Amino acid sequence: MIKLLVVDDSALMRKLLDKIFAAEGDFDLRFARSGAEALAEIARDRPDVVTLDINMPDMDGLACLDRIMIEHPCPVVMVSSFSASGGQLTLEALRRGAIDFVAKPAGAISLEIDTLRLQLLEKVRAASRAKLRSTHRLQERVRHRMGTAAPLRRRGVAAGEGLVLVGTSTGGPPALEALLLPLPEGFRWPVVVAQHMPAAFTGALARRLDGICAVTVIELDEQVVLRPGNIYIGKGDADIVINSTPGGFTGMSVAADRNYPWHPSTDRLVRSAMAACDPRQLVGVLMTGMGNDGAQAMTQLHQAGGRTIAEAEETAVVWGMPGELVKAGGAGWVVPLHEITPLLRRLVG
Repeated sequence: MIKLLVVDDSALMRKLLDKIFAAEGDFDLRFARSGAEALAEIARDRPDVVTLDINMPDMDGLACLDRIMIEHPCPVVMVSSFSASGGQLTLEALRRGAIDFVAKPAGAISLEIDTLRLQLLEKVRAASRAKLRSTHRLQERVRHRMGTAAPLRRRGVAAGEGLVLVGTSTGGPPALEALLLPLPEGFRWPVVVAQHMPAAFTGALARRLDGICAVTVIELDEQVVLRPGNIYIGKGDADIVINSTPGGFTGMSVAADRNYPWHPSTDRLVRSAMAACDPRQLVGVLMTGMGNDGAQAMTQLHQAGGRTIAEAEETAVVWGMPGELVKAGGAGWVVPLHEITPLLRRLVG
């Protein structure tokens, strides 16, 4: 049984979530109407997973999340409003330690909640198996314990020319931060990122990363020439396709392909890049995430002479995507998250 604590100030939302999870038979449900109730319940019963609303009176979801991650760390799935402001708050929650998020329906919740049923169940079950990074907010946890304050034409190989292709899903935003922060301003290759995420969130993710990284981070929402030293975050609910032109590689946001279950699709990104250039010009990186997106295409890339890196199980929040790459024999390197960027710098030169 999965011990699940649902935290939401809306009686209707609690009732609807109760109906969804109770029908499954493998959830031991508890409920809290406020952040204070949630903290007391977590200290008393230590749930396997918490679903946490962002917008609550008295103590909002972010403040409650801070207390959870510092006092009693456990996997948290945020339940967020699907809006620009909600997107900013959700990304901040992921930075502070939340495992994943589910967007609340924009219309009448009681009418649309069934459309989120599978997503809720999948993400909560995945969170119950997730490992929290032992180093995340470690200094704050130590201070808390001590009682102190927390502060389509293939291009030939050209010297120094190539692309880094990154795929990630659950746990991805904090992993991307760890990957991109150490990259120097003059990093020689463009980096294209497929992060599974709705369109309302990818722009906010790109802006936040751009504000803290030495490299330039841009949401890829149209056709652009891919420049060295730039990071391109694929627009959510769409896919990314790489092409080759006389002026260099281009990246384009295109309508999601129904043949691929996750978007932006890592498999589609990698396959389009392999069609556009020699595989030896590509480095693929597959990080934390549910499912197997990217594993098949990156295995093909590895077999064709490209270089591939899988995040090691010891640091992945969910070792689904990188684990499938390793199982398929498609990982040239399997390294913990903090070693991926130094390895990239060596491979790119």
